[in-house]
Amino acid sequence: MQQPGQPAAAPTRADLPGTPSPDASLTSAAATPGLTAQRRTSLLVTLILGGLTALPALSMDMYLPALPEVTDALHSSAATAQLTLTACLMGMALGQLVVGPMSDRWGRRRPLLIGMVVYVVATAVCAFAPTAGLLIGFRLLQGLAGAAGIVIARAVVRDLYDGIAMARFFSTLMLISGVAPIVAPLIGGQILRFTDWRGVFVVLTVIGALLTLVVWRRLGETLPPERRHDGGLGQTLRTMRGLLADRVFTGYVLAGGFAFAALFAYVSGSSFVVQEIYGASPQTFSLLFGLNSIGLVATGQLNGRVLVGRVSMDKVLTVGLVVITVAAAALLVLASGAFGKAGLVPVAGSLFLLMSAMGLAMPNTNAQALNRTPHAAGSASALLGTSTFLLGAVASPLVGIAGETTAVPMAVVQLCCALAAMACFMGLCRPWQRRTKHSVTVV
Repeated sequence: MQQPGQPAAAPTRADLPGTPSPDASLTSAAATPGLTAQRRTSLLVTLILGGLTALPALSMDMYLPALPEVTDALHSSAATAQLTLTACLMGMALGQLVVGPMSDRWGRRRPLLIGMVVYVVATAVCAFAPTAGLLIGFRLLQGLAGAAGIVIARAVVRDLYDGIAMARFFSTLMLISGVAPIVAPLIGGQILRFTDWRGVFVVLTVIGALLTLVVWRRLGETLPPERRHDGGLGQTLRTMRGLLADRVFTGYVLAGGFAFAALFAYVSGSSFVVQEIYGASPQTFSLLFGLNSIGLVATGQLNGRVLVGRVSMDKVLTVGLVVITVAAAALLVLASGAFGKAGLVPVAGSLFLLMSAMGLAMPNTNAQALNRTPHAAGSASALLGTSTFLLGAVASPLVGIAGETTAVPMAVVQLCCALAAMACFMGLCRPWQRRTKHSVTVV
């Protein structure tokens, strides 16, 4: 369905990875040699895009075991330490609003490379930050620059795939990018055995530099000139207004954003809950965090390889949101001591269930939203990412509002976010009233 005020979308086709599209506007070697080459090397493209989408996990999860150490080294409170996470998240949210429309106008490659270079520089400066305030400032810049990888990776997926194939590809990306939250805290915990928290940022700088080099050498342009937008700020604002005017698109955006906020409440609060309240070591916390990430990856693969194409994406999304809500409610009951003092095992079980259900929710909200917006994939990706990271940034400091002695605030934030995600999905998308529609023509 074409959005009001938007240019007509070029016809596309739901392709399996590596399958050339019959659409002449996409397969013309003269017009898009980079895109044709990438379809022949889809595994390499998948790995690169997986690396780009892993940037948030690499930037935040590797740093999580160091949060208690940062509070001591920089003589700050737990809430201030959590602001270093919030600043990075806010940067990633706001940066996508800028980079997404830029990529619709100038192509995907140039904004991506600029953002990656700035990301590397900002991360290197974080390693030498002498105060909490300076660390927060450069974490903000790190997030602003790292937004390029996140938003453009999603836009590239929309350039290459459509419909069911796109949902499957997002699930495949979850397999690759899901390795990051599994190994990142483990790496962070091991780094802390040999050095301090600054060493974490040194490793992140090296990873960012290597990824920038791979993008520069091997990722070509996927948006041909004839599909780019020539307008300036006014055109960008009109495009985004038209996207937000689509009630169903907005419903998927908000549902995905609130679901991610529940996830990020876990990300920002779990290190204090597991280590400070339950007395676990950084290594134990890293192992539990990795186990939860394995659950997320496994359900993501179940979604992409088994459910998509056989079960409606809206039905799978509904199940995911219901499970997230139930898990958050169970965690609140445990944390409040309604049935006596709970140990680490049942709390960890509830967190595992919540994280695993994200593998059903996140790929399908992204795919369903982007299915409606082939004419402005960069701007749509920016709105998806910005809402996701902004809501996550708001949730982050709330989990520490009652101090470091109770997990109740984290559970309350997660439950409220889960309920809001369900309300947006049911109230705006209204899946029971419509058949799934795409804004593209299948040929």
